[in-house]
Amino acid sequence: MNWEVFVTCAVTGAAESADKSEHVPVTPKEIAAAAIEAAKSGAAIAHIHVRDPETGLGSRDPELFREVVERVREADTDVVINLTAGMGGDVIFGPGEAPLPLNPEGTDMVGPLERLAHVEQLLPEICTLDCGTMNFLAGDYVMTNTPSMLRTMARRVQELGVRPELEVFDSGHLVFVKHLISEGLLDDPIMIQLCMGIPYGAPDDPMTFQALVNALPKDAVFSGFSIGRMQLPFVAQAALCGGNVRVGLEDNLYLSRGVKATNGSLVERAVTILEGMNVKLLGPDEVRSKLKLVKRG
Repeated sequence: MNWEVFVTCAVTGAAESADKSEHVPVTPKEIAAAAIEAAKSGAAIAHIHVRDPETGLGSRDPELFREVVERVREADTDVVINLTAGMGGDVIFGPGEAPLPLNPEGTDMVGPLERLAHVEQLLPEICTLDCGTMNFLAGDYVMTNTPSMLRTMARRVQELGVRPELEVFDSGHLVFVKHLISEGLLDDPIMIQLCMGIPYGAPDDPMTFQALVNALPKDAVFSGFSIGRMQLPFVAQAALCGGNVRVGLEDNLYLSRGVKATNGSLVERAVTILEGMNVKLLGPDEVRSKLKLVKRG
């Protein structure tokens, strides 16, 4: 059991969800406002993607990240900034017997350092590293993160003094995390996010989650979440298993059946669950101390 928990709010993500809920933030102004709303509701960390304001689709444009980060840093509400570095690894194969050439619609595959361009420019306190390649959606899409790409990214993030949040979608990803540790590419404290219930990664049943927790590196600080209707039950599950919590519209659009959520309402519900368990909620400065983060901006 973790009696001192921090809450991360993943405010928008990159999925095609903006047309499914009017509460999903799209423009930099809306995304920054969502991060601030989450912080006011009790989130210590805001996990941030950006979207193309014209299409609503996920983007890795450093200027969009810059506007969001500057708005959040200028606000009178403190929150730890966690930027995704997951964009730029999207591969969509051609259909059937013609996998090549790649489908240009949706394929966005760039080098590992280009995927960190916004991190290098803005120096957030945290950025994510997706710790493996996997079939992420139906069809011909592959989320691509080769070992050499990830080693290059981990090394550069380490040089920048940014704390990597290691996104673990299945047990093999933890094997790779341990390789990075043994190679000196990760500094303590190790920060891990256990991402459950994502096709086709680890299912979000309690036994699988506990098995991943049991396989964590010694003294790692971890969070856990699931998607959809299991997001809120995993608030309690993560704390019970010794971890921290993530909620937000990246992973779930509903507060209850038929009731669309906002980022603020999801954080408020998580806070209610945790306070009902007599858990202390950590604020941004307490998280910075726990994770040895470097605050900038």
